[in-house]
This record gives sequence, C-alpha cells and structure tokens, in this order.
Amino acid sequence: MSNRQDTPGQPGTSRMILTALFTALTAIGAFINIPTPTVPFSLQFLFCAYAGILLGPKLGLVSQLLYIALGLVGLPLFTKGGGFNYIFQPSFGFILGFALCAFVTGALVHTAKNPGILRLSLAVLAGLFSTYALGVPYLYFMLNRLAEPGKAVSFMTAVKLGVAPFILFDLAKCAIIVLTALKLLPVLRKRLF
Repeated sequence: MSNRQDTPGQPGTSRMILTALFTALTAIGAFINIPTPTVPFSLQFLFCAYAGILLGPKLGLVSQLLYIALGLVGLPLFTKGGGFNYIFQPSFGFILGFALCAFVTGALVHTAKNPGILRLSLAVLAGLFSTYALGVPYLYFMLNRLAEPGKAVSFMTAVKLGVAPFILFDLAKCAIIVLTALKLLPVLRKRLF
C-alpha cells in the first residue's frame, strides 16, 4: 500500500473531498435562510468565500459550479428548490455570483504567500462585490421580464431589493470569514498545498 502524497498542482483525494465538502456546505447554507419575496437571507456567501480562500480559485470555482449543476439537474439545493426552471428565479444571478465569488476570492488570496488581514479583507470584499455584480443585473432583468406591461422596475429598485437589505449582514459575514481564515489558511496550506 502506497503512502503517496498529493502531487502539487493536481487535485488529490483530500482536495477532492474538500471540494465536495464546500459544495455540500453551500447547499446547507441555502437551507439556513430567511425567506423574502425576492432574494432570501442565507449563509451561502459565507461558504463560497471560504471555498475560494481555502481551496484556491480553481477548486473553489469547481465546488460552486458543482453546487449549481446539482441544483439545476433537480436536486432541491437552492433556497426555493431546484431544477432547470430555477434559472427564471430573480435570485438565480446571486447563485451564479457565488461561483465568481469563489474564483475571485481565491485568486486574490492565493497570489500572496502569507496573506494577512488586509489581503484577506480585500479578497472577501471583492468576492462579495462579484456576487452582487452578477446578482443585481440578473435580478433587474428577471423582475422586468416578469413584470406586467407598464410596470418596469428601475435598476435602483433592483439594488434596493438585492443589496440594501443584505449589506450589513454580508459585511458581518465578511468579518467572520477574514478572522477565521487567518487561523485556518496557514494550517490548511501546510497540509494540502
């Protein structure tokens, strides 16, 4: 029996397990939610940002794409269920934003050998902005697609619905992510990277 280590640059067993774990954690984050008419409060951003920080940009992205794919094929992993028709939910853009968040956060963190609090903070805030950058335009488009004739929604209304109620909650999650990642990242890098 071989005790072969994971080859650098290639996803070994432990990396694949962590990737699947973050797929599952993002799904769990969807179940821990407070429903609202348009975009629910959830813990998904927390886990997609952790995925980027702890797995790196590629595997962080893979974990979120796997989550999206499993939800679109019908598993009820999103806050309001699953299936391909979920793309018509106004909040689906935020789910796409989670994949971008994991990639951006991971890319910004993993370009530094020993990222400190400033680098981690900038990375997590960039990930949050990435989520909003995909989620809000998608929300705007879908709300207008579903609106009755003559009742168009302005882009600022989409911002009020998709950002304003969540920004303080999301910034609190950013602080939690940064403070815990400062301790977790060095340990994980020694073991996996």
